[in-house]
Amino acid sequence: MKKFCLIGLFAFIFASCQESLEDRCAREAKEYTKKNCPAKLDKNINIDSLTFERETHTLHYHYTLTGIADREGVMEEIGGEQILKENLKNSTAMKTYKDNHYRFTYTYRSEKDPSKILMEVTLTDKDY
Repeated sequence: MKKFCLIGLFAFIFASCQESLEDRCAREAKEYTKKNCPAKLDKNINIDSLTFERETHTLHYHYTLTGIADREGVMEEIGGEQILKENLKNSTAMKTYKDNHYRFTYTYRSEKDPSKILMEVTLTDKDY
């Protein structure tokens, strides 16, 4: 009987120490931002931060477009939304979040006018 109680106690302790997916996502987004942001991803694209919106289960990527890319319509011209969809579909790193129907938002702002959003796209499980 004592053996079963100890097994039950260890199982309870182990289960209570598990981090929820929401908590993990929030922690990883914060750690990614602290460790990697801001960073130049391409000649004209910087990543500013990654945030997690718990209420909507959304990973939100914040970018700044610079140089020749810093103008309205450039993301549409290159098929930016379709590129984001394809990258997300093919991403194995996001599998856990995709399996749990998380949303992914990508916001691209102007470097010249940071209040100006040049493109914002939210992808849901219907997109990936």
